[in-house]
Amino acid sequence: MLYALFAAAIGTFSVWPAYRHLQPDQALLRLSFKHPGKFVSDCRSRSAEELAKLPPQLRAQLDCPRERSPVRVRVDLDGRTLYDESFQPAGLRRDGAASGYRRLSIPAGEHHLQVQVNDDARTSAATYQGERRVTLAAGQVVLIDVIADQGGVVIR
Repeated sequence: MLYALFAAAIGTFSVWPAYRHLQPDQALLRLSFKHPGKFVSDCRSRSAEELAKLPPQLRAQLDCPRERSPVRVRVDLDGRTLYDESFQPAGLRRDGAASGYRRLSIPAGEHHLQVQVNDDARTSAATYQGERRVTLAAGQVVLIDVIADQGGVVIR
């Protein structure tokens, strides 16, 4: 008898209350990326005095930083800023790739989508840009990714 009551409760709560992923007139904008920013500074040459002070196994002529720049992403929808955030690089020494994942619900319909990504701390201008006019049905998903090999910002 208890097993039947438990099974009935499981069956009831598996269909009630109804879960809605999005509102009926909404579409989804998904930002998902893993991208290493550029190095925060250029390599520098070590002087002869600096090299002499180092142990023999560490005597490299160039001293290059490991730290990478944060990746800043700005999403504009129909000329209005929808999202603007900076993602820090991973790792104890901040030398890994920055990862980002955000879900933004937007109204269904026709929109002008513009994405700017800056992965270089030495400049304030966007290093990658993507722009696209999209027509979204209710429940449709648009994916924004940052892939340097494919031109930077990819909107699918």
